[in-house]
Amino acid sequence: MKALILSLESWTTRIAMALACAMLVIASALGVFQIITRFVLEQPAEWSEVLIRFSLIWMVFLGIPMAFRQGAMVSVDALYRAVPTHIKRVLDLLVALAALALMCIILWWGYDYAVRGSVQTMAGLEALSMFWAYIAMPVGAVFSILGIVANYLDPRRMELETAQ
Repeated sequence: MKALILSLESWTTRIAMALACAMLVIASALGVFQIITRFVLEQPAEWSEVLIRFSLIWMVFLGIPMAFRQGAMVSVDALYRAVPTHIKRVLDLLVALAALALMCIILWWGYDYAVRGSVQTMAGLEALSMFWAYIAMPVGAVFSILGIVANYLDPRRMELETAQ
């Protein structure tokens, strides 16, 4: 079961990270496009700023799972260094449970927010519903939950202070 969870998490985190990188590329390209249209052509494209924000939101929520998998959770490093070795696993469990609780809240309320926001349209892009921006929260939360569980099962401490 552990191997299955770790394999699934590895696959989903790679997909999430690739999509997060793609969103960064899109945001950067749109930023350059916006600068050219605004300051060179003096014909600003209002829709580009909306899409930049949209892609940055998706980038953040798709990048968080990698941070969780790498052990970059708020783990109170000073406390982690101060406790004996046999207590560290208990601290890992408490940190994982707190992170899971947060992700479950983001999943639940993020989905609710996305559904409620589906009647709104994006300013400058009236054809798109705000649902597509807000749904980044629960999608990122699902990927993050897998990363948190995988990090608990196979800890990776990639922070400089607690690296193993």
